[in-house]
Amino acid sequence: MNLSVVDLSPVPDGGTAADAYANTVEAARQAERLGYERFWVAEHHGIPDSLAGTTPEVLLGHLAAETESIRLGSGAVLLNHYSPFKVAEVFGALDGLAPGRIDAGLGRANGSPAVDRALGTERHVENPDEDHAERVEAVVNHLYDDYPEDHDYGDIDVPRSGAETPVPWVLGSSPSSAAIAGELGLPYCFAAFIRPQFAAHSFEEYRERFRPSRLAGGVDEPRGMVAVNAICAETDREAARRRAVAEASYRRMRRGEVGSAPSVEEAVDELGGVPDPTPATLDDDEWPRAVSGSPETLADLLAQLADRVGVDEVMIQHVVADHDHGLRSHELLADAVGLAPR
Repeated sequence: MNLSVVDLSPVPDGGTAADAYANTVEAARQAERLGYERFWVAEHHGIPDSLAGTTPEVLLGHLAAETESIRLGSGAVLLNHYSPFKVAEVFGALDGLAPGRIDAGLGRANGSPAVDRALGTERHVENPDEDHAERVEAVVNHLYDDYPEDHDYGDIDVPRSGAETPVPWVLGSSPSSAAIAGELGLPYCFAAFIRPQFAAHSFEEYRERFRPSRLAGGVDEPRGMVAVNAICAETDREAARRRAVAEASYRRMRRGEVGSAPSVEEAVDELGGVPDPTPATLDDDEWPRAVSGSPETLADLLAQLADRVGVDEVMIQHVVADHDHGLRSHELLADAVGLAPR
């Protein structure tokens, strides 16, 4: 099983965006040393006290200079806010900075009405699935210079490195995004830390709708990855204690509260105690929003979830208040899964 990381650049309590970005750089360097497959960064808007990851293209350019071999990508760039051609230019430029190791993770999401207005984004279109599919296809065609000569865009090229063209991924948390990925014949990553209840159905939809791609950047067979909220510690009990941060943060989010993640102690107090450890074996219909465990337990849990949706790569996301807890989790998990250090 391959492992990857998606980093949201959380702002530490009392810290700034500069601290968040420094932590992201440190996590990327560590992931590369430990043998993780890829390191993605996210795009969120309008919550600066909580998440500093607003512009993947800027942060990825910096990470390109701070790493040498790990694949870098967006998890995701929110395509509904931007011109597909401009997005393709961004990833072409990133490929020039990190030749042959860029992933173009393409997703969509709306923020608050004020954020959407500030981004110049129309919140409602007649058929959002069709609009998104067209935008994804346009990005791929621009990236691969694959428009016919007689097309309006046939004479527009995107600068690249000349190495492997950035690999497009469709990202989502619902069966509709899976259907788009399948119909276009593109790799698909499902965000199970957002809507775990749709994971199995989304991958079923992806495979049912899959057609070998007619796009230059597509694939001939389904290729999937699942992103899971997971935290590892030396024991199941300690891992469950650290998972309390994710559990309490989710409760706060549902109440409309935003801000830095609570400390472990604050989270445990809010929850009324330490959460139960994640069972070593999950029921067939059980997919927790966050999982935790000792290295052995968590490696087995991730293998169960990956097998359930038929993928061989898991992307790790976590919510921690202590940056060192996140780094330690990645270290323990890499060793448990048997990643080959670089």
